[in-house]
Amino acid sequence: MTNCDVVKVKLRARDATRKCPGDVIKRLGSVLAAAAGLFAVLAVGTAAVLTYIDEPDPVKPASMEDMKTLEDAFRLQNRSCFVLGGSGETGRRLLQELLGRNLFSRVTLIGRRRLRFQGPEDARLVQQVVDFEKLEEFSAAFQGHDVGYCCLGTTRAKAGADGFVRVDHDYVLKSAELAKAGGCQQFHLESSRGANKNSNFLYLQVKGQVEADVEALGFDRLAIYRPGVLLVDRQESRPGEWLSRKLLGALRAVASTSMAVPVQTVGRAMASNTLVQPETKTEILENKDISSLGRGAGE
Repeated sequence: MTNCDVVKVKLRARDATRKCPGDVIKRLGSVLAAAAGLFAVLAVGTAAVLTYIDEPDPVKPASMEDMKTLEDAFRLQNRSCFVLGGSGETGRRLLQELLGRNLFSRVTLIGRRRLRFQGPEDARLVQQVVDFEKLEEFSAAFQGHDVGYCCLGTTRAKAGADGFVRVDHDYVLKSAELAKAGGCQQFHLESSRGANKNSNFLYLQVKGQVEADVEALGFDRLAIYRPGVLLVDRQESRPGEWLSRKLLGALRAVASTSMAVPVQTVGRAMASNTLVQPETKTEILENKDISSLGRGAGE
């Protein structure tokens, strides 16, 4: 082998080495794309199965004309309400519905800090700042309301296990107790799909336990909402939820699913359901019911 041949062999080996990282990246990209495709197929299949066998038929929403009639009749009752968790995604959408549809003569936001809104604050809106660790000292904030809405909640990742239980169970239950003592007749509680006090998962267990404890208080009417994944672009970063929302949002564009619901639909459904006379003292609205009520109210 001549010196020239040796040089050519070395050059080819060097070029192959330089191309190797690029080939690895391409192969890795192909593997990830295939995995993403498989995950999407599994998600579609799961959603399809759950849509048709996991939940009973949804409630039939009132027509737009009927809803307008119900709203007009409800306004004449001159009722007041309070909202817990007004700074959260669902709470903000619910507040927009209550004020935008002019359902109550007075709406009280109860929270740990005063919220700021763009433009002038609605004259019907009252804000009460409380310390949730000392709620007994703020019982007056819960007095004199006909209807209570609770969208209060946090996550285990954000607050830790103990903090999650304290917020999603203890704060919620104590607020409901004070509301009941203050004359509140009906309570609307945002819970979660799959809530079960006997669950092995802390999140679902706590949600199920607070449902049972609030029901035991004996409100004239208790409505429990169990939405699936909330389709909303949160300000805070939750990568797992982000991926779920993107996949389920795409699914919802082509077919209904019992796994997800836009957050504005939840707020709209909670407001609309307040106007409807329930068949039972305690009602549980699953994801399909929430979606149905939201669409019936103008989605």
